[in-house]
Amino acid sequence: MEERLQKLLSAAGICSRRRAEEYILAGRVTVNGRPAALGDKADPDCDWIEVDGAPLPVPNPHTYIMLHKPRGYVTTLSDEKGRRTAAQLVADCPVRVWPVGRLDMDSEGLLLLTDDGALTQRLTHPSHGVEKEYHVRVTGDVARALPILSAPVEDGGEVLTADRVERTGKNTLTVVIHQGKNRQVRRMCAAAGLRVDRLLRVREGSLTLGDLRPGRWRPLTAEERESLQV
Repeated sequence: MEERLQKLLSAAGICSRRRAEEYILAGRVTVNGRPAALGDKADPDCDWIEVDGAPLPVPNPHTYIMLHKPRGYVTTLSDEKGRRTAAQLVADCPVRVWPVGRLDMDSEGLLLLTDDGALTQRLTHPSHGVEKEYHVRVTGDVARALPILSAPVEDGGEVLTADRVERTGKNTLTVVIHQGKNRQVRRMCAAAGLRVDRLLRVREGSLTLGDLRPGRWRPLTAEERESLQV
């Protein structure tokens, strides 16, 4: 199947898509012996693609799945305490995958799992600013807590910040963060005098949980993989 050359170079681990554009403009990429132009497509099964005179490596296919993690499962591949793990929920996945980031045992919702180390690093490192959206049900004085949650909160020597906090009901909030500190939303709510009764992650970057049922998983669609640039 034909794909843009930028995507093919990125999938083969040569460089990022943006850097691939520079390679093409510099004349470093050829397709069937001819210099490629920006916007060109090629089929690696039919076309001979070279970068600096070397054949394009055949990429190893990766697996990307979305799990709706229920409450009561730890986000690990194994647990020395014998607790139920997210890995048990995806045991029927044909390849070994690992969680991208974490959801604590009492939290639930969207959890991405993959065997792609580069993507894992890109999504979990704070410098990349990947947003995570949570629906939170709380007990406490929500009106008093809102201005506290909307400002930086110091807890345990760390400064915790939310990108957006909205009240969506009498005792419900939508909280968007990108820091990804350990138990961040729970810690911020506690600092604002709220008790978290339910914490559900509904979005990570461009991925949304949708109607995926608790305990179920599914492969990412082609559009979802494209949005992650994989």
